[in-house]
Amino acid sequence: MQLADLSSPALARISRDTPIVFPVAALEQHGQHLPLFTDSLLCGEIVRRADAALGDRVVFAPLLWLGNSDHHLDFAGTLSAPPRTYLDVLGGLLENFITHGFKRLVFLNGHGGNDVPGKQTVFEVRQRHRQRDDLLLLFATYWNLGTKPWETEPSLVQREMGHACEWETSMILRLAPHLVGDFTGLTTVEQGNAFQPATRGWITRERTGPGHIGSPQLASVEKGEALFRVFSDDVVRLLERVLRWNGKSWEG
Repeated sequence: MQLADLSSPALARISRDTPIVFPVAALEQHGQHLPLFTDSLLCGEIVRRADAALGDRVVFAPLLWLGNSDHHLDFAGTLSAPPRTYLDVLGGLLENFITHGFKRLVFLNGHGGNDVPGKQTVFEVRQRHRQRDDLLLLFATYWNLGTKPWETEPSLVQREMGHACEWETSMILRLAPHLVGDFTGLTTVEQGNAFQPATRGWITRERTGPGHIGSPQLASVEKGEALFRVFSDDVVRLLERVLRWNGKSWEG
């Protein structure tokens, strides 16, 4: 169910135990061959498929296309909300719907740079409402929900999401092939270890010259459809757990 299609009275009649999902993504550089809107296009398709599966049991807000993309600002076309600004925007969205009385609020993320401020947001908002025992505040990135896509599609080479990589290029090929430039001559840019297990602060130009990270030259339409199926199924399973939550317990 799409929030944008509802009137205010229609939303007011909905059970406050209905999950509200806020899709969040980005508009930023995606290498030499993918559109700036890649993350938002992909997250939007995941939402479309999940919405079709869940019907009127879940409300999906319009996708927020502006993300935290400061690390990509050396590349033309990137638009970004700085980390603190972005965190405040996300916090405001949660507070809006807490004010409206809703209790199960989920960010569905489609951009890696949103991960840290998104998790901080749900932490901070939960502390502000610490007297409540009926709030469920979640931040979930669609490719990190547990499934290993290569087990479903053995031709996948990458074992994690990169950037404008085999996975993203395959999904855009499936969704909007007319937006994909020549990728067959590109070469792999490895993820690198970034001083693991420590977490390093980084900017994109430190890791890649052409803008991609991973192996876009390995992409295919078939891989893209397999990835969409796996990721949208994961999102549906998560939201089914949110629907089943008893409203009080720690476990989902």
